[in-house]
Amino acid sequence: MSGRRRVVYDTRFIAAMYSPKNDDERSKIRHELTTTLSRYISSLTIYETYKISLETEDKQTADLRADLLKQDFTIVNVDWTLARSAAVIWKKYHVPMADAIIAATAIHLKAQCVTNDEHLLKMKEIKARWV
Repeated sequence: MSGRRRVVYDTRFIAAMYSPKNDDERSKIRHELTTTLSRYISSLTIYETYKISLETEDKQTADLRADLLKQDFTIVNVDWTLARSAAVIWKKYHVPMADAIIAATAIHLKAQCVTNDEHLLKMKEIKARWV
């Protein structure tokens, strides 16, 4: 059953959630969110989303989005174990730190990763897909 699977959402999904490219993407995102109960994001996704919102919108919008993410997703903080695992992923794939941490989070949770980031889609250790 799709609602029981664990899913880690990359920052690109969150960005698309707030600014979908078209109605088809909006519909797919809505379907994804309504059929998945175990939704996770890394604390780095909060950072990246907040930063992007500050750059493109304002602090009020950034605060609102961060609060909504906290309500709608389980936030996974970077701890000692995730930091070490992310470093190993970085060494193997030479990806940005946030991508390595998001991948380590998906591996740790034994979760799918919803992303369109080529870095994550190429990793053999995770099952990555886009909506």
